[in-house]
Amino acid sequence: MPRASAPRFTRMTSEDRRAQLMDVALAGLARGGIQEFTVDRICQAAGVSRGLILHHFGSMGGLLAAVYARLYRETTPNLASLPTNARLEALIEGTFAPKAFNRDTLNAWVALWGQIANTPKLREEHRRQYAAYVEDVSAAIAALSSTPGGALEARPLAKALICLIDGLCLQHCLDPAAMPAETAKAACGAFLAPHLG
Repeated sequence: MPRASAPRFTRMTSEDRRAQLMDVALAGLARGGIQEFTVDRICQAAGVSRGLILHHFGSMGGLLAAVYARLYRETTPNLASLPTNARLEALIEGTFAPKAFNRDTLNAWVALWGQIANTPKLREEHRRQYAAYVEDVSAAIAALSSTPGGALEARPLAKALICLIDGLCLQHCLDPAAMPAETAKAACGAFLAPHLG
């Protein structure tokens, strides 16, 4: 007697299906960059029909934006939940912790950054996430500033620190041995030292 074949598609809640599609998309970005981010590859890996991406995200740009927001949530420390005097250290430690500072995660970031200019939904999400990130980092810097008016100087310093962090992450992505976490943390400390008490 022939065995019944397994159903091709599995029923999931809407939330679980969205999470599954983001998992698959993120894994593809980490593995092979933006060329892995196609409807066919994502649907095949997730075992779903093409229409589910449109149903859950509206477009591939919507999926990119959702993946970007998720990556921010998963790799950026939640500074607001910490005492103000501990936030900056938590930011640097969390940014360069193994869960965030690894080749797969950085490959995904690089792939996403490369699409911001060409994908309106991703660009909007980037602006939203970046603005919140700058606010968090500015507040953390202002809390430890050793100069009068430190809060006023915190925003440009926060943007410069974020650029430094992004550059360190990019270098680690290109050659992990040349930019280990301890070196990256030390570079951030040296950059901030003149400005903090």
